[in-house]
Amino acid sequence: MPVFATAGSKVYIGGTLESGTGELTALDFDDIVWTSIGNLESIGSVGDSSNSVDGTFIDRKRVLRMKGVRDGGTMELVAGLSYTDAGQLALIAAEKSDYEHAFKIEFADKPTGVGAKNSTRMFVALVMSAAEQLDGADNIMKLNSSLAINSNIVRTNAAAS
Repeated sequence: MPVFATAGSKVYIGGTLESGTGELTALDFDDIVWTSIGNLESIGSVGDSSNSVDGTFIDRKRVLRMKGVRDGGTMELVAGLSYTDAGQLALIAAEKSDYEHAFKIEFADKPTGVGAKNSTRMFVALVMSAAEQLDGADNIMKLNSSLAINSNIVRTNAAAS
């Protein structure tokens, strides 16, 4: 598969969804009603990393490292502020909530043909911030939102049908 640009991608927020053990499948997202977050300027990064578990032992002259728990990280969304965008309003409401929400990134990478589908990344996150960035006169006002990811990233691949 060739590489593709981020342009044309969309990010959606869904309703509340508990991460449980943090290991979700695509089926966990089947009943979600998605709302597109408009005017996105930047999506940020998404994906797991492992904590390092280190040990130092007298009989070794090297630190012993092991992989610990996995961390989904924090995704930073930047959008041109819109008081009427349903997705931005949902982000602001989710920040005021203590509950996890479903999120989906949909790339613009589907093959040609009837019924073709884009690839997606889906996960559960807490909306930790929804702050307005106002800057100077020659800047578009922005909504900056931090998503603390509490699950694995569920990947679906682009498909011809």
